[in-house]
Amino acid sequence: MRKGVLEYCILSILSRKEAYASSIIDELKAANMIVVEGTLYPLLIRQKNQGLLSYRWEESTQGPPRKYYVITDKGREVLSEMDAAWQEMVSTIQTLRNHD
Repeated sequence: MRKGVLEYCILSILSRKEAYASSIIDELKAANMIVVEGTLYPLLIRQKNQGLLSYRWEESTQGPPRKYYVITDKGREVLSEMDAAWQEMVSTIQTLRNHD
């Protein structure tokens, strides 16, 4: 379940702006979701291979070039489906939690 939520979070972050791996990790940590690079990179590669993300290289003034990830149109479609599934799950859980 956590992997699926993490993939959802990655697409959500990238739907707002392109980002490199370290900045994605920082944003996840700021939201109290602790993720290490060893967990993030395989997910980014999988999402890229599924056509949900693309990337570009950019020179950095602070070391080696950075790989910036960008959500694709297909990624936006999948994110929209994930949004709907998430809302349905939240609604179902709220119904179950509030059932007498």
